Amino acid sequence: MIVDAHVHVWPDKIAARALGTPADGIVRYGDGTVQGATEAMRAAGIDRSVCLAVADAPQRLEAANAFVGGLDPDRFVGFGTVHPGRTPRENVEDLHRNGLRGVKVHPLFQGYALDDPALWDVFAELEGEFVCLFHVGPETEGAANDLAKPRMIAEIAKAFPRLTIIAAHLGGYHVHEEALEHVIGLPGVYLDTSWPPSIATVGADVARAAIERHGPDRVVFATDWPMADPSAEIAAIEALGLTPADTEAVLGGTMAALLGIS
Repeated sequence: MIVDAHVHVWPDKIAARALGTPADGIVRYGDGTVQGATEAMRAAGIDRSVCLAVADAPQRLEAANAFVGGLDPDRFVGFGTVHPGRTPRENVEDLHRNGLRGVKVHPLFQGYALDDPALWDVFAELEGEFVCLFHVGPETEGAANDLAKPRMIAEIAKAFPRLTIIAAHLGGYHVHEEALEHVIGLPGVYLDTSWPPSIATVGADVARAAIERHGPDRVVFATDWPMADPSAEIAAIEALGLTPADTEAVLGGTMAALLGIS
């Protein structure tokens, strides 16, 4: 089984607007629609994709969660959104209402820092029940990053030991050295492999060393579609030189186990 742990889709009528203008060095490999994601999955041989909702304002929470909660469960797993502008209980109740198994936290898009006390109140409600996938690192290389630092992931993991954490982008997009210091190798935390435009741009030696140091059983395959080509990302993981068992775990076994997918 191959599971893509990091996919973005939107309703057809807003997908183009939601995608916006790509940052420097980023190419679009799809249109951000459910049909586009379905076709990309089929072409790459991906069995399930985790589709991530992100609300940039408190009043958009219900619509975002309802959308991903209504996706075809034979192909997609919906991860909802939370917002510190809503009470912790309101956040969790809406996740339950839509049958969602996890959440995506994107400080850059949502405009709050990972160490925001209001957000930590939400984590206290999520702990022990939901998988939490965090964006970590600046949007572009060299940009200021006060909202999503790797050390913040370490602080969250310490404060909430029962919170299931996936740190996206190998623990720190564009800040790999910080990720090595604070996240890679950190017990109890999972990493995802997304690194637009491709994990191949990190370099096979660097990516393999990070995965082996952290433990392949705690690393999950992710593309950040439509910001990367799923087929190319699978090939890049297969080319790292991991053992067949470790490659299988990264490409889907670990995420399937986290989600209870057989």
